[in-house]
Amino acid sequence: MDKVGDLLIRIKNAYMASRKETVAPYSKLSLAICQLLVKEGYLEKCEAKERQIKIFLKYENDKTKTTGKAPALTDVKRVSKPGRRVYQGNKLLPRVYNGLGIAIISTPKGVMSDKQARKEKVGGEVMAFVW
Repeated sequence: MDKVGDLLIRIKNAYMASRKETVAPYSKLSLAICQLLVKEGYLEKCEAKERQIKIFLKYENDKTKTTGKAPALTDVKRVSKPGRRVYQGNKLLPRVYNGLGIAIISTPKGVMSDKQARKEKVGGEVMAFVW
């Protein structure tokens, strides 16, 4: 079972269903990814309770839609999968939509965005793209 893929798809599906919150199974990696998405502005907040992570979704005002709210996270793409791991050095880290999105990188210093990994000059496993 791919815990990271499951977490990201749960968040994406909750946004597509216009939910305010969702839950995901707890793991240290899942919590670190949620905290990164909160820091980058894609989620409102996340709380770890017992064996679950409660994720509060963030919406932005949008005048073009009839509901008036647009999801902060539009789409997600899993890059490194259990059957095929993808590692990159700090100079070859991908840019997602020319900096409009982020790449989630698992490094020896912890889970961080591609921008932060470039700044700290560290590479690692490219887990997913979020925009």
